[in-house]
Amino acid sequence: MTPEVRPLVAGNWKMNGLRASLGEIVATRAGVENGEAGVAEVALCPPATLIAPAASALAGGPVALGGQDCHPRTSGAFTGEISAEMLKDAGASYVIVGHSERRAGFGETDATVQAKAEAALRAGLTAIVCVGETQSQRDAGEALVVVSAQTRGSLPEGATAETLVVAYEPVWAIGTGRTPTPEEVAEMHQAVRLLLGERLGEAGARVRILYGGSVKPANARELLGLPNVDGALVGGASLKAAEFLAITGAYR
Repeated sequence: MTPEVRPLVAGNWKMNGLRASLGEIVATRAGVENGEAGVAEVALCPPATLIAPAASALAGGPVALGGQDCHPRTSGAFTGEISAEMLKDAGASYVIVGHSERRAGFGETDATVQAKAEAALRAGLTAIVCVGETQSQRDAGEALVVVSAQTRGSLPEGATAETLVVAYEPVWAIGTGRTPTPEEVAEMHQAVRLLLGERLGEAGARVRILYGGSVKPANARELLGLPNVDGALVGGASLKAAEFLAITGAYR
């Protein structure tokens, strides 16, 4: 963990969750209020249909709320899209941009991700910018080159340590149960840290860098204790409050 930086554990629910799932959000809030997250900040990013009811359930409490994507524009004829301003208006304070599932499944480029991150800043949201390599890229020895290029191309102009979070998620580890070695994680986070310093100067040392990719209670303490790992972006394990809180418990 980076000294003097409050860690962040964010849950990405992806395309999961109905109104009946709000009980898990309420249970997560209760657990954080009871000290189960220790010093960590906790955020949940449910699907867009649950942002408003989740905001009501979390109002006045210690758990932040985020969206999973946003459109670069403020408004307009973009059927089915949601702007950063809409997320902010509904009660969000974070938004994930550039997740590998968006890059691979929807053809999002670094320029697209950068535009979305800048939209987040424009709306007063903190952008969680995702970067990460595929298995073939790692096998070819290109992981550092790929992640460095994504980081350079995706960071928003005008970002600060308060408005930007970077999440390193090796694509081959997401939802597979596989995780990189601690040495591999530390290497990638160090590379991202250096790039943040190039872009933001001294502020780059305070930008939180999260690890994501099959984070679970059994490996959370080891992963979250590595240098330059300032928290986690958690997928499936965030859908159940008990499992998610067991991960946040690494900071107790």
